[in-house]
Amino acid sequence: MMAGARPASRFRPRAAWRLGAVLVAAAIGAGAQAQPSGLPSMGSASAAELSPMLEQTLGDAIMEQGRRDPAYIHDPDVSQYLSRLGKQLVAGSSNPGQPIHVFAIRDPQINAFALPGGYVGIHSGLVVSSENESQLASVVAHEIGHVLQRHVARGMTQQAQSSHLMMASVAAALLAALAGSGDLAMGVAAFGQAAAVDQQLGFSRQAEQEADRIGLDMLRKGGYDPNGMAQMFGQLTNASRLNEGTGGGTYASTHPLSIQRMSDIQNRIREAPAAQHHDSDTYWYVRAKLRTLQERSTGQRSVEAALRRETEAFQGVPRSAAWYGLAYSAWRQGDLVATRQALDKAGEGGMNSPEIAGLSIALAIKQKRHDEAFVQAEAAWSRWPQSLGVALALVDALQKSGQDQRAVQFLDERIRQWPDEAGLYQLRAQSYERLGNGVDARRSMAVYYEKVGALPTAVEQLQQARAMSSDFYVQSQMDVEIRRLREKVRSDRALLERFRK
Repeated sequence: MMAGARPASRFRPRAAWRLGAVLVAAAIGAGAQAQPSGLPSMGSASAAELSPMLEQTLGDAIMEQGRRDPAYIHDPDVSQYLSRLGKQLVAGSSNPGQPIHVFAIRDPQINAFALPGGYVGIHSGLVVSSENESQLASVVAHEIGHVLQRHVARGMTQQAQSSHLMMASVAAALLAALAGSGDLAMGVAAFGQAAAVDQQLGFSRQAEQEADRIGLDMLRKGGYDPNGMAQMFGQLTNASRLNEGTGGGTYASTHPLSIQRMSDIQNRIREAPAAQHHDSDTYWYVRAKLRTLQERSTGQRSVEAALRRETEAFQGVPRSAAWYGLAYSAWRQGDLVATRQALDKAGEGGMNSPEIAGLSIALAIKQKRHDEAFVQAEAAWSRWPQSLGVALALVDALQKSGQDQRAVQFLDERIRQWPDEAGLYQLRAQSYERLGNGVDARRSMAVYYEKVGALPTAVEQLQQARAMSSDFYVQSQMDVEIRRLREKVRSDRALLERFRK
């Protein structure tokens, strides 16, 4: 993988994660020293090692728990940006149909990792440390390279005893969650253990080089500057050297950036046609937001100092984004006056963005200026009809002003636009409930829970909705859905049980 963290440093210390570290130790045990480093071959993966269906089931189950982890970043601006970045990259690959889901983890370490099923985790510190969009895209592309070659799937099912024990431990925790045990600590531990799988697998130099080459090709075809990969390699090497012995060189400590890897990438860049890339505005605003999100309140002073330096060093969009970051930092600390002042600075010179608009709408709602918030939200949506953050801001403005029927109509349209966005179904359920429509509220929540992988809870919601309905046709529809979900639970359980033997 592009970056492999030690389990204890991948997320901030807390009780659930300490339990995850215990599970890792118990799963790997004495066999950890003997685990294989590398993969048996560099060609196409054998379907007998881990079928794509099982890999997807495993990845979905892991991510159900991952979304409950406090370090997981539930932010529409961040999620949509990273998702688009991943899709743009994979579109230029040899398998453009491969599902890719890129998400962010709140952690200042420079790191990234891939999970089964096409999930790629990016630490906030990686985004913040990047100096341009191509650098960030190079890391995401490298991780997608691992996904496309199924390095994770193949490595997790090697015959080594350590790999078997690791998978058995992960599967046990996931099966407990699938049974609806509601054990948050165990679920989060399973996610943490899976997220640390890159360290446990110890991919070979050949696997890393293969991911480099595939990633570089995607980078070029995606319209990014291939030099971003060489620049990021250099930056990571410097960071490792500066932080040697302090735990700050996570990437290089587990995946050494060899001279051979760097030379290979530099040679391939020289052979390729020259390319330039203009950073998207969203990159800069998301980078500024993540700078504030990755720090606890006690660390906001250093964050603000860094952002203020950028307001002086940068011009144009990067400068506006730095002021937006200061506004967001003030917002998180509850200083509404400072939020407004920094937002005004972010908008100087006619600068604007969906992120600025979204925070301005949230500020108006917080100050109970609901009419003004609604006007702002409608104008922002008219300007940025592809922004999930702006769409959610408009929903919030509608709901806070008591316009739940309009909110339901708007959400129906957005669900057609983004059918896989789970949060939209949850918001629609809230408006249905306030409108007194308990049946549709629970049916919408059932879809939400299915989207996030909580299948037993989805069944419970449908059962509640069925008991509330007197319409035979509606009840019959829900019976079909309940049977389908129960069958999926049974199928997923059977697949996971394979790893416990």
